[in-house]
Amino acid sequence: MNSYDKFLPTTQDEMAGRGWEVCDFVIITGDAYVDHPSFGAALIGRLLESQGYAVGIIAQPAWDSPDDFRRLGRPRLAFMITSGNIDSMVAHYTSSHRPRTQDSYSPGGTCGLRPDRAVITYTARARQAYKQVPVIIGGLEASLRRLSHYDYWSDTVRRSILLDAKADLLIYGMGEHPVTAVCQRLREGVPVGAIRDIPGTVIKLKRSDFLDPQRVQHCPEVLLPGYEEVSDRDKHSNTGSDAGKQSYARSINLRILHENAMQPQRLIEEYPDCFIIQNPVALPLSTAELDSVYELHYTRRSHPMYDSYGGVPGLSEVQYSITSSRGCFGGCSFCALTFHQGRIVQARSSLSMIREAEELTHDTEFKGYIHDVGGPTANFSGPSCKRQAVHGACTDRQCLFPEPCPALQDTHEPYLKTLVEMRELPGVKKVFIRSGIRYDYLLAAAPEQTRDRFMQELCTHHVSGQLKVAPEHVSSRVLDAMGKPGIEVFEEFSTRFAQANDQAGKKQYIIPYFISGHPGSTLDDAIALAQYLQKSRFIPDQVQDFYPTPGTVSTCMYYTGLDPRPGRDFAPVYIPKGREKHLQRALIHFHKPENHALVIEALTTAGRTDLIGEGPSALVRRRGPSSEKKKKRQNRR
Repeated sequence: MNSYDKFLPTTQDEMAGRGWEVCDFVIITGDAYVDHPSFGAALIGRLLESQGYAVGIIAQPAWDSPDDFRRLGRPRLAFMITSGNIDSMVAHYTSSHRPRTQDSYSPGGTCGLRPDRAVITYTARARQAYKQVPVIIGGLEASLRRLSHYDYWSDTVRRSILLDAKADLLIYGMGEHPVTAVCQRLREGVPVGAIRDIPGTVIKLKRSDFLDPQRVQHCPEVLLPGYEEVSDRDKHSNTGSDAGKQSYARSINLRILHENAMQPQRLIEEYPDCFIIQNPVALPLSTAELDSVYELHYTRRSHPMYDSYGGVPGLSEVQYSITSSRGCFGGCSFCALTFHQGRIVQARSSLSMIREAEELTHDTEFKGYIHDVGGPTANFSGPSCKRQAVHGACTDRQCLFPEPCPALQDTHEPYLKTLVEMRELPGVKKVFIRSGIRYDYLLAAAPEQTRDRFMQELCTHHVSGQLKVAPEHVSSRVLDAMGKPGIEVFEEFSTRFAQANDQAGKKQYIIPYFISGHPGSTLDDAIALAQYLQKSRFIPDQVQDFYPTPGTVSTCMYYTGLDPRPGRDFAPVYIPKGREKHLQRALIHFHKPENHALVIEALTTAGRTDLIGEGPSALVRRRGPSSEKKKKRQNRR
């Protein structure tokens, strides 16, 4: 067996090597083909393979013609299309609309190997290649654009991507249950247009079909504001009208309230000539199901066709990492996980993770270091409370915000037990935690003894000199809009971290992450953050300028200026835009010479010239004539 035979086929020669004349399904992905469970195309491909289907992969096809989409021949049952692990527009552009210089999910980090709005483009080319083959879209880009959505790059509310892509069916969320059900129906000969009731899917119905009195309603239905309402624009300014923005905020509010797998409801969105129907959320995977998905046969390698490029950069961090869970009950407004992975944490068993770790030790390239054991949040290793198993996550309140729920249950002990067993395996030198710690959950849910033990284990065994955590801001107003705890919770965690390191005899540091320009943040809030950083002597490595990506609560705030969260009564939210966003970002890195003029502009605009000068509280010095001449000389050089 050569190295190519270990992967799903990417050419007809590789298909012939398996004795195939045709694939049941052809997966088209905007990522390079990396056979690792952190890459969605590989995971779904291996899942279908385990169910007896012949599955091929076309990774990053040329999209200027349909030729590359015929590479594996006509699929027997369907094309499955994804833009890859991230939204293709986010992959291409920064929050300032500048083109990115690297794509971590492409060979050698090369940019430009996937198109803008990849799902739409790929679907069009697949249709041209084989006109009658069903096209099913999924993955993050399709999932977060499944209903009407604000699109930052065009500054408009766009239609459901199911309509713009002209696909037959959309699968949202993580996908294993709906993919399995859809593929079984197709195998049984059910036409794709007749597949209308599977949880985790979005379908299109003609007006006549939807309004037919004989139409079967499989569960309660919730009518969202129609597309024409949420996309309404002001005729004079050609921007979203006040009425349109209010309708869009109301739509997001209803989506939050009615997306619960344990209380299934269909969401209906009306368009001029059709209705888009989001079937209920698919049930979360059980522990046994999650174990089986991650224990499928993966090579944990990028396809050999990329060897000459040096591989795929996005693999390096996850190649020897272990996924412990899915889902997140953190409830951050700027995070899309709520609408993609869901709020119910699905955990793998310790035995399964230990088996995977043991398998890593037999990899000839494994050096003894497991880079991460975690998920969206490392220390979320089970549902937040007992009632979720029956009732699902509460839709009218969050688990940790504004205050931790009294029903929170502690799940740190099982996670600690797994870490201890894993690091004691022969061949394992170190097990790191890099996927993030929710310190507010640790401090709120864990008994004091567990907190101390967790901190001691963390600092002694699982930190590689620096621990990245995300307080995000210091202003109570901004943190409220973000759905994050007050800065005092971060400070308590920092104190405990320092104490645990002292006891372990180690010098290790917290690297805090902050977001600039988030809805709710005024220039005064940005200045308060800069002062906090100066006082605490934190110098953040990276600054994340708020990016309004599809599907988040914060993006709704950005577009509408309203808070759509349940119980907030659509309260107005201050939105920094344009020049002010640049000033807020510069303030976080106030110490950098290249930001000097922007920081002075920000402080002057805010009436805080007291922070310009030579005193200990000054954020920036006032540049004199000699400094200006020196700067001009440097620029000429």
